[in-house]
Amino acid sequence: MSAALPERLLPPSPPRGADGATPSLAMVITRLLDTAGRAMEVDRDGARRLLARATALLADSPTRARPPAVTRGGLAPWQMRRVAMQIDAKLDGPLHVAELAETVRLSAYHFGRAFKVSFGQSPYAYVLRKRMERAQELMLTTDQPLAQIAIACGLADQAHLSRLFRQIMGESPNAWRRQHSTGA
Repeated sequence: MSAALPERLLPPSPPRGADGATPSLAMVITRLLDTAGRAMEVDRDGARRLLARATALLADSPTRARPPAVTRGGLAPWQMRRVAMQIDAKLDGPLHVAELAETVRLSAYHFGRAFKVSFGQSPYAYVLRKRMERAQELMLTTDQPLAQIAIACGLADQAHLSRLFRQIMGESPNAWRRQHSTGA
């Protein structure tokens, strides 16, 4: 076999656009693959070189598709949706890990581990964050006293809300409410 491809099998020179721009990566790779397919019967070594060139172009492409990150041990998408809906629906009352695990047909232990993989935090931390988000929403959209907001968020009382809010947000609920109210 010859080291050079016959003239009829060589890819045509890349056509330039009206502005003189070079062809896209996809066009170059398509031409390389077409030419390699035609050359396979005549010059296998030349075809292999063309395929290697196309492979190298694809590997170096900044826009090449990256394989999705595989997350093992997490919840399935339907389980994530169901748990998130369950938490949102029952945020104003007590939430137990065993109850959440039951909704997605898992043991409490397996659920806790899978939840952390999927949501990036423990079920307890996730529920606290959701309760604080709801408290913030209620503080901005209503003029209810903090004691009622605490109960609406599933917390024991205003002191409980204040302590958790200060831990998470770094300031008291009253200070946060004054700072973020529409009148400020």
